[in-house]
Amino acid sequence: MHKAPLPSIWHRLFPFLSWVGELRQTEVLRADILAGITVALVLIPQSMAYAQLAGLPPHMGLYAALWPTVIAALFGSSRQLSTGPVAVVSLMTATALEPLASMGSEGFLAYAVLLALLVGLFQLALGFLRMGVLVDLLSHPVVLGFTNAAALIIASSQLGKIFGVNIANEDQHYETVWNTLVAALMHTHGLTLLMALLAFAIIFGLMRYAPKVPAIVTAVAVTTMISASTGYMEAGGQVVGAIPAGLPALVLPTFNWEIISQLLSSAVVIALIGFMEAISISKAIATSTRQRLDANQQLIGEGLGNIASGLSSGYPVSGSFSRSAVNMNVGAVTGFSSIVTGLVVAIALLWFTPGLYHLPQATLAVVIVVAVVRLIKIGPFFHIWKVHRHDGIVALVTFVLTLLLAPHLDYGIMAGVGLSLVLFLYRTMRPRFSILSRYVDGTLRDVEIYDLPTSEQIAIIRYDGALYFANAGFFEDQVLAVEAANPKLRFIIIDGGGITQIDATGEETLYHLIRRLRDAGIEVLMARSKKQIIDTLRYNEGLMESLGEERIFPRIKFALDYAWKKLGDSYDNANCPLRRK
Repeated sequence: MHKAPLPSIWHRLFPFLSWVGELRQTEVLRADILAGITVALVLIPQSMAYAQLAGLPPHMGLYAALWPTVIAALFGSSRQLSTGPVAVVSLMTATALEPLASMGSEGFLAYAVLLALLVGLFQLALGFLRMGVLVDLLSHPVVLGFTNAAALIIASSQLGKIFGVNIANEDQHYETVWNTLVAALMHTHGLTLLMALLAFAIIFGLMRYAPKVPAIVTAVAVTTMISASTGYMEAGGQVVGAIPAGLPALVLPTFNWEIISQLLSSAVVIALIGFMEAISISKAIATSTRQRLDANQQLIGEGLGNIASGLSSGYPVSGSFSRSAVNMNVGAVTGFSSIVTGLVVAIALLWFTPGLYHLPQATLAVVIVVAVVRLIKIGPFFHIWKVHRHDGIVALVTFVLTLLLAPHLDYGIMAGVGLSLVLFLYRTMRPRFSILSRYVDGTLRDVEIYDLPTSEQIAIIRYDGALYFANAGFFEDQVLAVEAANPKLRFIIIDGGGITQIDATGEETLYHLIRRLRDAGIEVLMARSKKQIIDTLRYNEGLMESLGEERIFPRIKFALDYAWKKLGDSYDNANCPLRRK
């Protein structure tokens, strides 16, 4: 008997029901297991490295790579997205916690767990309220500028571990980097630098000459064995040290409302940036796999993943571009691949943590640098500058301010968002206004651009954009300028095809403008206006009485016929510049 499909409500509550049945196919199950193991081999060293970037012990990175990876896969919308510790969110976690506690202290660790829970609750609330559109406030230029700056900050923050020098953090990141470089010139630890160079050589060498070999895992294994067998730690080399064995206990974080109030703004920024990163990756994957993506469901999945991280002694997580790419390229079909990844991480926590004791800190620093170098993209800056100068300015300002204001990364983001909104408002306050005339091919085009002749008695104007409170005065000034420049003007035809919406101020401005022009002997005709615009105008009885239903036309041709007929024999309409030849 054919079974009826489960109600859609169940698929919304439990998205994994849409793919769990596919695991009955042997080839799907095999592909997901292989992809899950492959991603885990990348995730384990990355999660430890990113935890240290966040100022946390390596085992917290492993905790954040366990349940969040599984939960986000079960309740998210993207099948191939790999959730867990990522570089940008790790850096933002460190900058959010540094003002509250000294790095590595018990308070610092406790606040990281609490921050994950706050991030998750905020994302979950946005998902349930279907407010995923809020992430659109983070425009592409803002994200581009921030991501490039963050990548440079992350890479430069690892210089101390690569050169083997310890420098106290200054108020500004660039000061810390300068002091680190000065210290490195005089006090570089030779063995540490050699270990870092070896890790670099292994990773880049394998990526270029043996891409099928897991480069990061190989670098970790080789440097760990060298460290353990040569007395690297006794010679002053820094290693990971003891990692607690076993799975993390599920514990509810301690709620300190004073700390929560201080973490709240950072939690909101991390939640939005983290989700922006996750949804960008998910969209790219969905384009390739042609799977349907629900942004709000993905928000729920990411939120539950962060909540799981907060309940299992982890820290804030997000979708990873590099691991998701590996997941997809190896052939993952469903979210089960991420469950396999989580299982491998659990096995590592249970039985393999002693083998990581001698892992050099320099190797983890190299892992971070290699990962974030891919985030640095110069080409898109030039592209968006060509597309629109304002977008280029937003990207550049966000980039510079993020670098200068680090470690306060949220300031750079907020400045970029604020500038993009101001420039958008400025553009809408001065939309394109043009006078049209007939071109040689019969179309109507801008007279200034194409140097076209105009009629002394009929003017066609086009206005592209919303007619609202911020630009209604500009529209009125432009129309009155047309009137002043044409003393014999009898008709103004408004090509309304470009007017997208009108508010109360725009409507009132149009009403007074029509009356003023009528008193001056000029009729206003409207052509090609959208239905919703005309419906809005009809609510104003005075405006429609002044305009008249007979002066509203579906096409400009009909408005011209009306004007030519009203002008009669007093106007040579056969040779009118507005007539199609």
